This record gives sequence, C-alpha cells and structure tokens, in this order.
Amino acid sequence: MEELLQSFKDFFANFAWEGGLVIVRTIAFALLGLVVLKIVRMIVRRVTLRSRLDNAAATFVISIITVLLYVALVIVVVSSLGISTAGIIAAFSAIALAIALALQDSLASLANGVIIIFTKPFKKGDTIMLNGKEGTVQDIRLFNTKILTFNNEEVIIPNSDVLSETLVNESNMPLRRVELPFYISYSADAERVRAEILSRMDASENIINTPAPSVSFDSFGETSVKCTAYAWAATTSYGAAKSDVKEIIYSAIKEFGAEPSARRVTVDLGRREEEDE
Repeated sequence: MEELLQSFKDFFANFAWEGGLVIVRTIAFALLGLVVLKIVRMIVRRVTLRSRLDNAAATFVISIITVLLYVALVIVVVSSLGISTAGIIAAFSAIALAIALALQDSLASLANGVIIIFTKPFKKGDTIMLNGKEGTVQDIRLFNTKILTFNNEEVIIPNSDVLSETLVNESNMPLRRVELPFYISYSADAERVRAEILSRMDASENIINTPAPSVSFDSFGETSVKCTAYAWAATTSYGAAKSDVKEIIYSAIKEFGAEPSARRVTVDLGRREEEDE
C-alpha cells in the first residue's frame, strides 16, 4: 500500500514539475513575444512615417506586419506547450481557403486597393473621371475609393472597378487645354471673328499665353463653318478658363453677326445642338 501511494506521489510530483516548467516556459515565450512584437511595430511605424509612403500605405504595411507577428507568436506558444502545429496550420489553411472562395470579390477589391495605394494612379484631392462619375477623390481605402462629385454627391466605387475601368486623372498635369467647337455663318468675316476671339482670349486672366491660344477652321457644312477654339490654362483654373472661352465666342459671334442664319446653333460643352427655326 505504501509503495502504491509513493508511486502516485512520484507521478504527480513529476507531472507538476514537468508541467510547471512547460507552463512557465510558455508564459515566458508569450510575454517575450508580446514585447518583441511591440518593439517591431514601433520600429516599422517610425520607418514608414519617415518614408514616402502615404498614410494609407503606411497603415496597410503596419497592419500586415502585425498580423504576421501575431500568427508567429501563436505558433511559438502552441509549440512550447508540446502541441503539434501541423494540424493547426492545416486547419488554418482550410479556413483561409473557404474565406477566400466566399469573399473572392472583396479580396479582388482588396488586392486592387493595395495596387492603387502603392502605384498611386491618383491621390486624395485629385479630380478624376471614373465609371461615368467625375469628382474629387475624398478617400482611398483598401476596398473602395470615395469621390465627391461636383453636384456634392458622395460616390463609393469598389477598387475592383477602379482598375478595370478607364480612368482619367484631370489633376495630374499642371496645364489643361480647353477645346470648344463653335459655328459661324458663311457671310461672316471669318478672319475678323477669329482675330477678335484670339485677342479676347489673350486678355483673359484665366488663360495662359504659352502655349498660345488658337482658332482653327475644321469643316464646312450646308449653312455654317465649323471652328474650334483652343486655349491652355492651369489645371486649377480650367473651369474658369472654359467659361471665359464660351463667353468670348458668344460675344464675338453676336458682335460681328456671325450666327448661322438657317438654324439656331447652341454651343454647350463642345456639343452642337440644332433646331429648325
């Protein structure tokens, strides 16, 4: 009987000693891992903030590194307990595959968001035209991009559509060209009309002189001559310059009686609308 009791005592003593070492070792690994994780995050944050990465890219890099560090810490802690990590990794892989299949559209937007953040086809504050919408970029997120239209409408566009559609960045270049078609009658003094338009465009504060404005005669219709006015402006003054060109053309046509007589012609953002009188 005493030998049996002694056997039980030895078993529990050995179990407590070995188990206690395992628990202490695991706690030590966990605490040390948390400290290392915090230090690495601080270093990464400082490096990213000092680099040329914008806030979105820096946040993404920090988040990815943090997740990877936590996964590594969990594997180390589980291994210190004597548990095989092969099953855990296999289960994690299966779960990750199931999530990827269920969220493939969202993951596509996420991947495109990463591409947008690092390639920078546009940045916050740029004016872009995308998917039939024109507005100012308000925010670039991992899954979508938010723009504010000129009608003060907030539009959320998935990043999977951002890279699959034709994108026009209207703010990327310092200068933009105003191109505005208009029509004059055959009876008008075309050279005089052109000279007056050029003179007034030269005097506009919103139109620059280099490159110089120009007026071309493009084609001849049944009742009118199609012309096009070209003027360059700073990107920030494009809207005002376009408005100036429209007013200049209208005033010159009215002043010199150059309106086509057979039909009423309206110039609206480069589109010609005709109505029979």
